[in-house]
Amino acid sequence: MTPAQKPWKLKLHEIIYEADTKAGKLFDIVLLFTILVSIAIVLLESVPSINAKYNRLLDNLQWLITVLFTIEYLLRIITIKKPSNYIFSYYGIIDLLATLPKYAALIFGGAQSFTVLRALRLLRVFSILKITRYLGEAEKLKKSLQNSKAKIAVFLFVVLVVSFILGTVMYLIEGETNQGFTSIPKSIYWTIVTLTTVGYGDISPVTPLGQFIASIVMILGYGIIAVPTGIVSAEYTSVFKATPTNTQSCSNCSSDAHQDDAEYCRICGEKL
Repeated sequence: MTPAQKPWKLKLHEIIYEADTKAGKLFDIVLLFTILVSIAIVLLESVPSINAKYNRLLDNLQWLITVLFTIEYLLRIITIKKPSNYIFSYYGIIDLLATLPKYAALIFGGAQSFTVLRALRLLRVFSILKITRYLGEAEKLKKSLQNSKAKIAVFLFVVLVVSFILGTVMYLIEGETNQGFTSIPKSIYWTIVTLTTVGYGDISPVTPLGQFIASIVMILGYGIIAVPTGIVSAEYTSVFKATPTNTQSCSNCSSDAHQDDAEYCRICGEKL
């Protein structure tokens, strides 16, 4: 502990930013419940019959939740040595965008339509879920996705090339006799829809050759869907390094993902 930071700030920081204590876990559980209630209210407000009947109640509840999130936002700022690290962080921006619309509606009157931004609070769930025993598995999955992004990017590029070629071929085959394949972009759209096995049915081939190629595209679709899963699975099985399971957050720079036995921040060197 440093003289520059009071004990109550350290304790509050531990509760708000971490989840290794009972108080920290309770805070995150309450926060998670509040977020879910807020999202439920956003959903109910979008139903005309419910909003017309319970508008006052829903509005009061939303104001209560907005005030609670405002208090949480301010506490996160004052319990960290460098507030800008939180304010301009991913979750800091999400918190701000999800809280401001209600105040904007009060000040400007016509800003109610922006209150749907409150749904952004749902993104905070990913941060809160770090308190669970699934932290290690989530970190492994995250690393697997990061390690796979180059391979998946190349794979998607190949899919786009194949879609362009097959779309062009289908345009040449079906273009003169089929009103659906009126251009190459539309033909590419059909190819992508078919490759992904979505199959809207708004465009379909009518010539024997076109139907034969469509059958090939459908079969390719099943294989294409399996490839990204295989890439990520292979990377996942290759992750052997132990993943930290603590939720320690540096009170100076807000960095986390420290090793379980770490005593100092891996970024700024502050004592944890």
